[in-house]
Amino acid sequence: MSTETQYLTNEKFAELTKELEHLKTVRRKEVADQLEYAKKLGDLSENAEYHQAREDQAEIEDRIDRLENLLKNATIMIAGGSDVVTVGSTIRLTKDGENKSYLYTIVGSEEADMTQGKVSNMSPLGLALLGHKVKDTVKVTTPKGVVIYNIAAVK
Repeated sequence: MSTETQYLTNEKFAELTKELEHLKTVRRKEVADQLEYAKKLGDLSENAEYHQAREDQAEIEDRIDRLENLLKNATIMIAGGSDVVTVGSTIRLTKDGENKSYLYTIVGSEEADMTQGKVSNMSPLGLALLGHKVKDTVKVTTPKGVVIYNIAAVK
């Protein structure tokens, strides 16, 4: 299991903490009850309910372990406040040769969601932007080739 630092917003940290608590208190009990019921059905070697409950139990325990590790190693992001791109920064970019601008926020990989403009700090774009300032030009290697972005604003 990775002990690499994960960056989270306060909101995501709270959401994951709530999910962990739910898994430990509610879901564990539900699966334990399912296992007890399935055991009463008889022959465990051919008992589909029992095997499903065991799979559910393994998935829940894996998720609990993952969340505990993630939350233990999480660093809460402080958004903006610098002219240098860091995790938590919101950046306005323009592509070379285009008038259109793009607005992205650099987040930890757990929160990345391009549909909301949230770019992982570990993605090619995120890695290319980190440490740069307004008016810097960055080159990002994509499957379609190299894309050149100009940093128009950092907040």
